[in-house]
Amino acid sequence: MSHDARDGDGAVPHLTPEEFRKLGHKMVDWIADYWSRLESFPVRSQVAPGAVASKLPAHPPEEGLSGEHAWDAVFKDIEDIVLPGVTHWQSPSFFAYFPANASGPAVLGELLSAGLGVQGMLWSTSPAATEIETRVLDWLAELTGLPEAYRSTSATGGGVIQGTASEATLVAMVAARERVRRQGAPADSQWVAYASSQAHSSVLKAAMLCGVARGADDTVHVRQLETDARYALRPDVLERAIREDLAAGRRPFFVCASLGTTSSGAFDPVGALGDVLERTGVKAAGGWLHVDAAWAGAALVCPEHRGLLDGVEAVDSFSFNPHKWLLTNFDCNAFYTRDKRALLDALSVTPEYLRNAASASGAVIDYRDWQVPLGRRFRALKLWFVLRHYGARGLRAHVRGHIRMAEHFESWVSNDARFEVAAPRSLSLVCFRLKPQPGEKPEATDARNRALLDRVNASGKLFLTHTVLPAVDGQPPRYVLRMAIGGTYTEERHVRAAWEALSAAAA
Repeated sequence: MSHDARDGDGAVPHLTPEEFRKLGHKMVDWIADYWSRLESFPVRSQVAPGAVASKLPAHPPEEGLSGEHAWDAVFKDIEDIVLPGVTHWQSPSFFAYFPANASGPAVLGELLSAGLGVQGMLWSTSPAATEIETRVLDWLAELTGLPEAYRSTSATGGGVIQGTASEATLVAMVAARERVRRQGAPADSQWVAYASSQAHSSVLKAAMLCGVARGADDTVHVRQLETDARYALRPDVLERAIREDLAAGRRPFFVCASLGTTSSGAFDPVGALGDVLERTGVKAAGGWLHVDAAWAGAALVCPEHRGLLDGVEAVDSFSFNPHKWLLTNFDCNAFYTRDKRALLDALSVTPEYLRNAASASGAVIDYRDWQVPLGRRFRALKLWFVLRHYGARGLRAHVRGHIRMAEHFESWVSNDARFEVAAPRSLSLVCFRLKPQPGEKPEATDARNRALLDRVNASGKLFLTHTVLPAVDGQPPRYVLRMAIGGTYTEERHVRAAWEALSAAAA
């Protein structure tokens, strides 16, 4: 180990470049070997609460690692402590939640970002971090069919990488309130935000964080509205709610439309929701329509799914997560707006120590003004590497392959008299369950499905999660299983094996 002289505590044991190179090679080899043996692990971690912590010392080490083989102990702990406590999100038999893709190019981009150690809060703190991000977000807008108004080449729009769709929703909500306030609404208005009952919880959380909602149970300032038979937000219900709030003296200012809800993958009718904002005068007052396409937005790389964008001309901001289904490891949310001025008005704070000639010139983008935190990593590198490695054709093949697997899974469910598809298949998501037996009470049907899910997950062969679909068309709420196909390494044989395991467990 190299040593730099320091007073008091002696030398600092930094790795030399050669030591780092050797350990780096070993770590890359370990990761590659891990990917090659993913199928040997139980998909969901099998440890009990506290099991990982019990293997860790109660106190930090006083002395650091030293000696040629000192890091051997670290690699042993990775195997003995870390791996047993990991749920293997990259397993080809991981079908829970939504996918969280990683890929070789993305990991290499993440490694380069960490090695460069850039803090890209301003253009001047690393021009490459800003300008590569701007360009790859424009590429991604083109690949997904977003209108020119959302690109940096437009006069008023552009894209930025946020950490998650939750952060994107918060940024959009803060920008919306500021825009409405600047168009004459009093700062102490009774603000109201709207989404469907199936929208992501981040809408409510954003409202809580920015002071719109008084708490998680505030149904006055965050209206979570009734859905139709396909679990999509009903425009007539939204219009009625807005008119009620206007009549009561409240200030509607923000609507979140979902493209691909978490529970069932439902798609809200974006264009019709925009029409509601026009008719009610909310749009004219500065009101904002945000689209959360966290998972399903990746499908827009395929032209056949661009119909999901119908009505996007009425949208003020749009976001989706390449870290879900587009081979770019967490965290990476692509956030676009047609009104970047609203973001800057809401989020810009410029103390003296951040002032610089480039920013003052107005010729550059400072992305710290487009997000909540000041600091930001060079996340564009991993997205850049992914887009360059796979190209549009590779990304389309990735998405289409998973949708094709979901179609097969849906057909297997439909052709088994014991099961039923519980909601319309959404791209690569299938909601299904065991059918009610004659005379069986709904809670008993739910219990059988819960037991089925527990059995297959306990086997370690696959991992699924559940949701509860709300009452619709006279049916009570239903506990259903979710088959979310989207892993980097998932092949049809893994989906077939999952179905066979479910079928056997239901016998």
